[in-house]
Amino acid sequence: MSRSRPTLGTILTRRIAFFALLAMVLQLAVVVSDYYWNVGELSRLFVEQETQRLAGGIAVTNGGVSYELPENVRQRYQHAQTGYVAQIRDANGSLVFESCDDACESRFLSREDNPPDFWLRSLTPGRPLTLVGGRAFLVGKQRFVVDVATTGDPQDVVSDVLWNEIIEHMIVPMSILLVLVLGATLLSVRQALKPVRAAADAADQIDPMNSRSHLQFQDMPREIAHLAIAVNRAFERVGELMKSQKVLTSGIAHEVRTPLAAIKLELGRIDHPRARKAEADLDDLVRFVGQLTMLARLDTFDHAMFEKVDLVELSSSVVEQLAPWVYENNRSLELSVQTDTAVVQGVAALLKDALRNLIENAVRHTPDRTNIVVRVGSRTIQVEDRYPEGHRRNTYVGQRPDSLGIGLKIVERIAQIHRGSLRRSWSKRGYIFELEIGTRIGEGTATRQHA
Repeated sequence: MSRSRPTLGTILTRRIAFFALLAMVLQLAVVVSDYYWNVGELSRLFVEQETQRLAGGIAVTNGGVSYELPENVRQRYQHAQTGYVAQIRDANGSLVFESCDDACESRFLSREDNPPDFWLRSLTPGRPLTLVGGRAFLVGKQRFVVDVATTGDPQDVVSDVLWNEIIEHMIVPMSILLVLVLGATLLSVRQALKPVRAAADAADQIDPMNSRSHLQFQDMPREIAHLAIAVNRAFERVGELMKSQKVLTSGIAHEVRTPLAAIKLELGRIDHPRARKAEADLDDLVRFVGQLTMLARLDTFDHAMFEKVDLVELSSSVVEQLAPWVYENNRSLELSVQTDTAVVQGVAALLKDALRNLIENAVRHTPDRTNIVVRVGSRTIQVEDRYPEGHRRNTYVGQRPDSLGIGLKIVERIAQIHRGSLRRSWSKRGYIFELEIGTRIGEGTATRQHA
């Protein structure tokens, strides 16, 4: 859906272009109205532009002065009786070009006069234009006077004059201004949105379980920085809720374990087989409550607690702690290290709990004389059950229909917290559970074993 929405640059471009065109239309209406009713200004522009076009045919060379009618005025001034006449004189009054008969003498200034740089006289007021005027030009180092006259403007040259004026003094400047304003606006928006785009990319990578997660807003515009600050405050509130949830689950665990411990103490005073059975059931209940409490605490885990953890050292510690208990239950425990370096980002306490759960479940749900092998890879820990010869593969606790598999749920949740997974497989002699850690810092290739 976000891809279908137009970008901010597109929205600004459309709106700036729309209002610029609207301003140009309004200005065009004002200019046309002003020039249309201002006959004096139209007459001046007519003389200026027509004399400019006629002067374009003057050529001064070492051999003298030559003239050729420009293509854009040839139809009007090549023949007489077209409603337009013109003559061009040099500084001495000598004719360079003339498109009229003796009537020019009565319309234009006398050749003996020293003409001004610009002159204009309306023969008939109002429209269509009937006027005579002239303008002086310097071509090379020589001065020329170009005189024009029209009677009724039969070819409606005044419309062409008005259009040229609109192009030169309105459309061209407005277009340049539009391009500059639009370019400056888009560049400014692009520069202003750079930190916002970076914050959006960072937001995709934010860990909601990390209370220290926040967006950088130092380089953002004030309005957008306010949104980033609000998001950071939301993460702070999430962190506070996570802390309160931890306190709640810890309190529940304490309140439940205390009466269970008291019940077990009372059962210890009763000398009866049923009391021993009740004690065993009570131990299972204590373990079950502990698992539920731990599972609830994992849901509020804070990723800010991540640090470097050596899987080899961690696994060795857990195996060393559980080995006596495993041997007491008539099982064996083996540690196989398949790497020199297995340093990952994680929480050592959680990874120890995960490995301890896998080993304890393997002990509880395998036959006597089962060999439990713990393998450590670059970012994996495997726990394999090797049943003794003659025993078939048993059904694991996580697959029993009468078991909730809370221990495996805890291990899976710990794997998810570490951006990894818990994979289950089996061999001819037992089951294999592989805990994969998602973030690796280093790895090696050597292999060594401990029994």
